[in-house]
Amino acid sequence: MKQFFLKFFTWWSGQTFGTQLWTKRYGELVGQDEQGNRYYRTRGGAIDPTLGFERRWVIYNGYAEASRIPTGWHGWIHHVVDVPPTEENYQPREWQKPHQPNPTGTPNAYRPSGSTLASGKRPKATGDYQPWTPG
Repeated sequence: MKQFFLKFFTWWSGQTFGTQLWTKRYGELVGQDEQGNRYYRTRGGAIDPTLGFERRWVIYNGYAEASRIPTGWHGWIHHVVDVPPTEENYQPREWQKPHQPNPTGTPNAYRPSGSTLASGKRPKATGDYQPWTPG
C-alpha cells in the first residue's frame, strides 16, 4: 500500500502514475544509461505541435536528481545533439568525471572553516572588524 501512495503522490522517488501512463501511450524508449535511468521521446520522434520539437524525458532509477544524467545523455535530452548516445559511439572526454551524488543537506555536505556547522564552534574574532554604529 505504501508503494501505491508513493507512486501516486510523489515524483522524486521515481515515476508517478501519470508519467507511467503518458510514457506507455506516447513514449518510445531510446536507451538506458549505466545508472539505470531510462530515456524516452515521443513515439517515432514526432514533433509536438505545442512545442515545435519532439518531447524528451528521463525516468530515473531511484531518487530523481538532475545531476545524475551522464554527459552524453545530457546533450541529447536538452536538444544540443539530435542523435542519442545509443546511436553513436559516444566517448566522454578525459575531463568529464563520473557522477557523484549531491551531498547538500546531508552530513557529507561541504562545511567551510568558520561555519557553525563545521565543528560546532566558531573561531574567535581577530579584532580586524569594527561594527558600524549609527551616528
